[in-house]
Parts: sequence; structure tokens; C-alpha cells
Amino acid sequence: MRNRLTLFLSLFFLLSSPFARAGDASAPQWMHALVNAPLPAHDEKTDAVLLYSETNVTVLSTDKIKTVERRAYKILRPGGRDEGIAGVPFNSHEKVVNIHGWSIPAQGKDYEVKDKESSEMSVPKVEGSELVTDVRYKVLRIPGSEIGNIVGYEYEVDAQPMVLQNIWHFQHENPVRESHYSIQLPAGWEYRAFWINYPEVKPVAGASNQWQWSVGDVKGLRPEDEMPPFAGVAGRMVISYFPPGGAALNGFSNWQQMGNWYQNLTSGRLDASAEVKKKVASLTASATTPMAKMKAIAEFLQKDIRYVAIELGIGGWQPHPAAEVFTHKYGDCKDKATLMRSMLHEVGIESFYVVINMERGAVTQQTPAQVGAFNHAIVAIKLPEGVDSQSLTATIVHPRLGKLLFFDPTNELTPFGQIRGHLQANWGLMVTPEGGELVELPQQEPNMNSIQRTAKLTLDPSGLLKGDVHEVRVGDRAWSQRGRLLTLTQESERIKPIESILADSLTTFHITKASIINLRNTDQPFGFDYSFEAESYAKNAGGLLLLRPRVLGTKSSGIMETKEPRKFPVEFDGPVRDTDTFEIALPSGYEVDDLPPPVDVDYGYANYHSKTEVSGNVIRYTRAFEVKDLSVPVNKADELKKFYRIIAGDERNTAVLKPAAK
Repeated sequence: MRNRLTLFLSLFFLLSSPFARAGDASAPQWMHALVNAPLPAHDEKTDAVLLYSETNVTVLSTDKIKTVERRAYKILRPGGRDEGIAGVPFNSHEKVVNIHGWSIPAQGKDYEVKDKESSEMSVPKVEGSELVTDVRYKVLRIPGSEIGNIVGYEYEVDAQPMVLQNIWHFQHENPVRESHYSIQLPAGWEYRAFWINYPEVKPVAGASNQWQWSVGDVKGLRPEDEMPPFAGVAGRMVISYFPPGGAALNGFSNWQQMGNWYQNLTSGRLDASAEVKKKVASLTASATTPMAKMKAIAEFLQKDIRYVAIELGIGGWQPHPAAEVFTHKYGDCKDKATLMRSMLHEVGIESFYVVINMERGAVTQQTPAQVGAFNHAIVAIKLPEGVDSQSLTATIVHPRLGKLLFFDPTNELTPFGQIRGHLQANWGLMVTPEGGELVELPQQEPNMNSIQRTAKLTLDPSGLLKGDVHEVRVGDRAWSQRGRLLTLTQESERIKPIESILADSLTTFHITKASIINLRNTDQPFGFDYSFEAESYAKNAGGLLLLRPRVLGTKSSGIMETKEPRKFPVEFDGPVRDTDTFEIALPSGYEVDDLPPPVDVDYGYANYHSKTEVSGNVIRYTRAFEVKDLSVPVNKADELKKFYRIIAGDERNTAVLKPAAK
């Protein structure tokens, strides 16, 4: 989201009229003090460094907070010019009182831009984001944002807080020379500070209930492929503050209290209207078991309630009433969860909200309670006694509540009883009448997310390979393909995934037949049936034919092939088990001279096995690729690189065919 916003702002200002230099106005002293300051440690790829940041929070009451922010960057490379665009988010509960920017060129006079030269804009639409939101940005372009220059800005925001909590984000992609945070509380107020991904720093106490924290020489976090989410690795401090007497209605310092806060937000929103009751009765009229009733309600939420997010103010957290969601036939994740809970209640089944982050690793068991930790809402269903749960894989046994089934009514394509990979082994806040509780969602077996590919093929003496392929996909492997294909309106476009599969492994090919299996039947495995021809697949070399037994599919990866050593763990999307079986009938007059060796490698978190055999005039290649653990630590980076190289070698290996003896 931040990257897209930066791009949008860059284009916005590129098309706008350039600002003129503001006479003899000079940058403030706090910026000029940085001109000769030593830079923090960085490398030649660093676009900019944050020389100085200062956040000063003044809590005036439970309903009013003032924040003053200062930042100054030195631009080192062309990519650092984006730091000359200051963007301050705000909503209907916040007001940007003023914003001011400056630049100090390496040579020449300072530049200055004032509040009157700023602009306001709505957040650009991002796929999967809100349809309507009151979040806006006040943006300011700072002239002179060129390599070697220092750019800086300060702004002030008055807010009516939704929660009495603030987060100091002091670690970013750019290295930081020094960063400061202070908080001023009214007399009698207290605070609690929690540090994440960074050693705790003790504050310096000032007069009149004020504290200040400082950090320096903070390393930049350069993104890596398949790394944990930024929230899972970036250092920050979460601070909660309380008026005399303890937490207010909009305050909390632990997960139980946050659950109470959310429970209060949702009070009365589950009440079923007469129309909701009537619909539940209709949906479950022919359902004779609790399982059938749950499935009927789940299917209704998935298919008949559209995902549309309208989030104004507290609406980013507070769901709309169930009756309203039902009437409009749309809602966001928390709205759909609310309606589902309401409908389940009507058939006597208890359920709970679970708020969660869509990126596994953003929240861990050690993460302190914070309102910004989550961006999604699903449902935990308390399974009634006697329900046969063998087909329900997304379950845990809770010590107090019994067997719980997790279900995401927002996901239209994942069957009831399962959850997608990014939710598995992920931590969410379950909200019960007793408060909030951080729970770990289950991890499904690898074979619940797989591609099973089988092919019967023939090879002729010219090297032409042709035949039939059958693919069966379940779990996220099915969800991802279904999701793409259902958005297409032309049948001819639906062959594109098959073309991609073939193009990934074959230089030339021609599809002679193709069909899709169970495109709309989401409770059934999805798949492809197709036939193809590939000219010159086998290569002639001095009368021999060189044949690659691994015809289709790539399991190797180049993400570890980097010059710099790996700094972060590798995160897999979810558990997986893929299998391939290719049977290739040999051309008349040829026999096998040599076969690739079998491969057996198992590193615990993932394994790979393949073998190539001959039976009569048929070469049979089989392999299995499995991911069991969802995170590989940095100290196993070299091992993972070796794992992928072994797979790549197997995928390139060839069998040698020679003319048969006469």
C-alpha cells in the first residue's frame, strides 16, 4: 500500500505545476544542525538516510491528543527523491493543523514550502481495499529533492483518538541516524510501553509527567523475496496510556482488555431482524444436522453477500449491524463475520470473532496488544457435540470452549472446513464474553494444498512429444486458479493458465484440446485436462536422443541466488505437497542408454523425491515436492539454497536414448 501511494504521489506531483523557490526563507536550525552530521551505516544501494526524526505526543484528555512530527532525510540516490514528498494521513477524527517543508541544497540557497502550498487527496484505490473510506492525505512536495541535498518537514495533527495508544515506528527501509519520541500526559495518568523486534530502551523522565525515548544508528531493512512481513521484523514501540483509575473504554494494554474493547464495539450488532430469521429458516429447512445447517449458512455468506467495504471513522473496526448487512447484501470482512454469527446463533450454534492479520508473522505470541496489528476478521465456530469433524481440517481443541472451527466467510472459494495458507499457523485475537485471547490457528496437512499432475505422452523419432495431461488441484492451488478464471468473461481466455504451465517448461508447443474441471463447484477438486504437442522436445545428438523426463512444472527457485547474505527467514505461503507422474512411450527403434539418478533430499521443513524408471518401451518419471514447515530460519539459508539447486539439477537432467540393436 505504501509503495503504491508513493508512486501515486510521485505521478500526482509530476503532472502538477512546479513550486517556485521561496525567496530568502531558510530551513530551521534543527535541520541546519544536520548538514555536517555523520551518516548512519549504509551501503552503496541505499537511496536515502533518515538523519533525524522527532515525534512529540501531548495527551490533553481521553478525547484530544496533539502530535508534532519532524523528519529530515539526506538523499543519496535517485530513488531517494521520493522522500521529498511528505504525506500525512488523517480521517474525520483528525485534523492536520499545519505542514511545512524545507530543503537544504549541497550548494545554493534553501527552499521552503508552506501549508498553503499543500494539497489534499483521497487514498488511491488498491485491489481488495475499501470502496468508501474517510482516510485522506495531506501532501506536500518539497523542491530541491535531489541527490546530495537534505529534505525535511514538520507537521502537527489534532486527533480525537479511537484508542489511547500510539506506535512509534522508528525502523524503516532507510537507515536512521537518530530518532526521538516523547509523550506528555495529564497529571495522574500512567503509561505502559512495549518494545517489538528491538532491545528495550529506558526513557528519560522530564518535568510534568513527560518521558522521552531515543534510538540511534538503526539499521535499514532492505526487502528480500519471501521474507516475513515488515511488521514482523521492524523495530517499534507500542505505548498505551491510561487516565486515573485504569483503562478507559478506549484504552487497553493486553489482549484480554483489547477483546473487551472490541466486544463493546460490536454490542447489539448481532441482533437478527425478522428478515434474517426468515432467511435462516429457509436456508436450513432441509438441513437435518448441525453440519448441514452450518454449511448452508456458510455458502450463503460466501456467495450471496458481496464484499464491499465502507469504512468511516470507527467503521474501520466496528461492523455494521447484521440486519443492515443482510438488507444491503454486502459488507466487508467484519460485516460478513457479524451476519454469519447472527445466523449461526439462530440455529443454536455459538461463534466468536477472530481478528487477524492477513500476513502470517505480523503478529506472534510475543506481540503486545495493539489496535493496528490486525487487518482482517473471520469466525471461530464452536462445534456442537456429536458433529463429525473429520472433514473439517481448520479446527483446534480449546481448553475451555472445546472444538473450534475457523472459517473465513469473505473467501468465496475455500470450502467450508478449510482455511487459506496465510491464515494457517497464524495468530489471531479471539473475542469472547470473557475478553480477548490470542490463539494460533491450525496448520493443515500438506496434501490439503496440492497439484497432482499425471501425463501419458508419446515421443517420435523426430523429437516430437505429444499426449494428454490431467491435473487435480486442491486448497490454495485450486483457489488461486479458480479466482483468476472466474473473473474472465471469454471462454478463450480461460486457456491462459494452461498456456502458462506449458510455456514455463517448453520452448514450443501447441494445445490441441483443453477443458476445465469443477470451475464453480468449490467443494470439489479443481483441475485441467489438456492435450499438447511439442516439436523438437527431444534433441538429436550424434544419433542419440536426449530426453528430459521432467516434462512440466518447476519446483526450483532462484530466491536464494543473491550476492548479499540472507538477513531474514524465508516464509512459505502455506504447507504444500505436489506430485508429478510422466509416462513417455519411446519411439520405435530406440532404447534407453542412460537414465538420470534418483533424488532423495529431506531437510525437515521441505523434501523432494524423484526417480526415473523404464518399463518395456515406457519411461516413467515420478516426483513429489513437499513443504511442511512454513518458515526457514536464516541459519539454514545455505541449506535451502542447496535444496533448490538439487531440484533445479533434477529438473534439467536428461535420459539418453540410442538406436536399438538389430
